[in-house]
Amino acid sequence: MTRADAIARARDDFKSGAFLTELDRRVAYRTESQNPSRGTELRAYLEQEMQPAFAALDFTSRIVESPSGKAPFLFAEHHENDSVPTVLIYGHGDVVDGMEGEWRDGRDPWRTTVAGTRLYGRGTADNKGQHSINMAALRAVREARGGKLGFNAKFIVEMGEEIGSPDLGKVCDLNRDALKADLFMASDGPRLSADRPTLFLGCRGGIRIHLDVNLRDGGHHSGNWGGVLANPATILVNAISTLVDGHGRLQLDALKPPRLTNQIRSYLADVQVVPTADEPALAENWGEDGLSAAERLYAWNTLEVLAMSSGNIEKPANAIPGHANAVLQLRFVVGTKIEGLIDAIRAHLVARGFPMVEVRAAQSFAASRTDFDSPWIKWAADSVQSTTGKAPAVLPNFGGSLPNDVFSEILGLPTIWVPHSYPGCSQHAPNEHILLPLTEEALTVMAGLFWDLGELPAPLT
Repeated sequence: MTRADAIARARDDFKSGAFLTELDRRVAYRTESQNPSRGTELRAYLEQEMQPAFAALDFTSRIVESPSGKAPFLFAEHHENDSVPTVLIYGHGDVVDGMEGEWRDGRDPWRTTVAGTRLYGRGTADNKGQHSINMAALRAVREARGGKLGFNAKFIVEMGEEIGSPDLGKVCDLNRDALKADLFMASDGPRLSADRPTLFLGCRGGIRIHLDVNLRDGGHHSGNWGGVLANPATILVNAISTLVDGHGRLQLDALKPPRLTNQIRSYLADVQVVPTADEPALAENWGEDGLSAAERLYAWNTLEVLAMSSGNIEKPANAIPGHANAVLQLRFVVGTKIEGLIDAIRAHLVARGFPMVEVRAAQSFAASRTDFDSPWIKWAADSVQSTTGKAPAVLPNFGGSLPNDVFSEILGLPTIWVPHSYPGCSQHAPNEHILLPLTEEALTVMAGLFWDLGELPAPLT
């Protein structure tokens, strides 16, 4: 058997309907991790669906309980030879709220529905569809090689990603030996675009910054007191403008990342950010000067105002409010100095005349990515191009956030993400879906990658 045979088997799995039937069965598990009543379903997905599927691939598996008791994990392993490469693969079986009754044309979020080139269902894009593609590709390679993969494989399935992966880091740290590997390769998030295969090497970090101006209890008549009482809302918007201006440009050096290197620019030189018809158009004259859209999205920091509140917007009173609050979020790339950031913001606002603005942080997560010099990057890019005939976009990091730091920092692995969704997939919203042509291509991409991994006599160094 050959590489072409493995890819053909993956394609046949799609065309026969077998893969879609498998995915429909997995979508039917109502694994909403944000719903505390779904504990039985979270465990059932692992015990009733995943463990039999891994057993059919000649993996041994076990349930690993989370230290907090919130959501279990599944570890699965297939070992062939001590000298061949070992890959660690990750997926999450939990999903966000199903949002029944909000889907177009009355669709049931817990069943897959085909409409044109789209396959609808909760978890199709995030993340049941994506880890199911990777498992199907393992099956295709195993069948093509007569019951062997040609490499060692480990798989971890998490059931708490949608609640922030609270125990993933601790579980991986406690199981370092069991998860030891040469490469981490997994799938989540969207491609750069539906028609371009994508590799990303990590993710941006994030930190929420709360700004509060509390001047007095209650409101006071704007006619009787206007001009002599400080307005907390006015103070707050002006304080924010000293951090990020009216065109989204960062005003405080502490918020900025290191200067873009020529290496990063070269990776992003052919990356175009082009929204589809059902996605929002890119804003003109927005973001850091001198950077392309791809560099702003994948290699720079952004400070976004997520929410603001003062007074009652639904029933505004003719009164100066006593309080104003805002929640901002800094999305940051590797190299940004986060330690001391809140103190730097506080000192900056005091220096600008805003000592009354209280600053605090919450909900932070780390930035991480694979070293650009890793030989695994070229290996993966060459494999994808060989399968599809298209040069994949290689992004230094995903624009959003994933628990990549657990694998890159705690386990010390080179990390490569191969996403099988696209930006317009409506994940975390009604009408979540995957594209059928993209799904078929993704199956062949992963079959090619896994075949090529089995061709390596030893891990890349």
